[in-house]
Amino acid sequence: MLARRKMSLIELSEAVNITMANLSILKSGKAKAIRFSTLEKICEVLQCKPADILDYESETNVDLENRITLKPIV
Repeated sequence: MLARRKMSLIELSEAVNITMANLSILKSGKAKAIRFSTLEKICEVLQCKPADILDYESETNVDLENRITLKPIV
């Protein structure tokens, strides 16, 4: 997604006003939660929909805490 927008992680971090550390946590799929306002800003900056950057796995494949993960955005 970032490559399509010709944007670096640093640029996304600055545009969304999120630290590189937190962006890395989101990118790695280790985040426990994401604020709707953060998701909205990421989608606004990347000109995409949440489904473009989030992935859902049924509970038969993973435990309940890790069902929704951030797709690779690079």
